[in-house]
Amino acid sequence: MKIRPTGVIPPMTTPFRKDGEIDYKLVSPQVDWMIGAGAHGVAAGGSTGEGHTLDHAEYRDLMAATVEAVNGRIPVIAGIIVDSTRDAIRRGRLVRDMNVAALQVTPVHYLFKPDDEAMVAHFRAMADETGMPIIIYNVVPWSYLSPALLTRIMTEVPLVVGVKQSAGDLKLFADLMMMAPDKLIYSAVDALMYPSYTLGAHGSIAAILTAAPHASVALWDAVKAGDHPRALDLHKKLLTLWNAIIADNLPACTRYAQTLQGLPKTYPRAPMPEASPAQQAATRKALEALGALSGQRVEAAE
Repeated sequence: MKIRPTGVIPPMTTPFRKDGEIDYKLVSPQVDWMIGAGAHGVAAGGSTGEGHTLDHAEYRDLMAATVEAVNGRIPVIAGIIVDSTRDAIRRGRLVRDMNVAALQVTPVHYLFKPDDEAMVAHFRAMADETGMPIIIYNVVPWSYLSPALLTRIMTEVPLVVGVKQSAGDLKLFADLMMMAPDKLIYSAVDALMYPSYTLGAHGSIAAILTAAPHASVALWDAVKAGDHPRALDLHKKLLTLWNAIIADNLPACTRYAQTLQGLPKTYPRAPMPEASPAQQAATRKALEALGALSGQRVEAAE
């Protein structure tokens, strides 16, 4: 792996217009905003970006626009959310000649769950056919991979370099950290970034980072500096924001938070609804507490 992306890596929202089409010119402002907040990388095409709704051409063009906007300043991770090995390989091939650091790949998200042997074969085929580093996005509730299976896949398929560990069980996260200490373990436990970092997470890729990148980078920096009172204060404020945006329309609430902080207004892709008035009010209140509105910014720890 040429680059081992670590730190705060926000998964970008996809800038859909109201008619559901992508406005590619709005990729660059979001990238610049993330870099200005101190993000250590960005991910595109993931669940926060509603990547499951993108066709192959849109996916290719979105990744190309993201790589162009980043222009080598920070690593780019390409999300892949599909339901077959064939489609996952095809998407990986679409981006392997771009300046992409790794693929972020979910297990299948449809109803049927592959057994352990089929899951290992899925990721082995992806690695063999794309030749790219792979991060397993362990998020699908009915296809959730145990720390033991994740460790097995990473051991048997060297190009599987890490895991983005989701859901709220910190014991599973801690087990994975101990079982695969040489791999990249990212936290997607949005409500518990602070304890994830203290457990040794190599970084994070999660919607809360996208909704509040300045405060999220400040939290990472505070833990690294050993400033736990500041980290705990930021954790509480970020948890309040998370409680405001976590819902079935999480990507819509995340993009609303971005709009409140100055990014152009974009829309979720139908049938996802926009943030409700109640969600908007709670999000605004939480961002105010973080100092993220009206030109205020959370400063990183010294």
